[in-house]
Amino acid sequence: MPDLEQQIRIALDEIKDPCSLAAGYGMGISEMGLVKSVSISDRGDVTIALRLTSPFCHMIGFFKKEAMRIVSDLPEVRSVEMTADQGLDWSPRNIDPAAETRRQEALATLSI
Repeated sequence: MPDLEQQIRIALDEIKDPCSLAAGYGMGISEMGLVKSVSISDRGDVTIALRLTSPFCHMIGFFKKEAMRIVSDLPEVRSVEMTADQGLDWSPRNIDPAAETRRQEALATLSI
């Protein structure tokens, strides 16, 4: 069984990045590289730090609401807090390698 941080990251991938969905290769926010860090206290208090793809990302409210809902349902989690950066830190290099392969395959089928 994965440790709690792995469980949280897997759960966060239920939240799909809308830009990747629109491009035809939907990625969860963790595999997209948007989850910068996950901190867990001994009491089960979780803090998730997101890195946004752009300072103009309008999805932060949705990401926060969904992350708090999904992660708080995990049995070992007592509370969830989420922070986000200013959208200047993300790069395509942050994408999980398996997700990047899916992305490249989808883009190839679109001739992009």
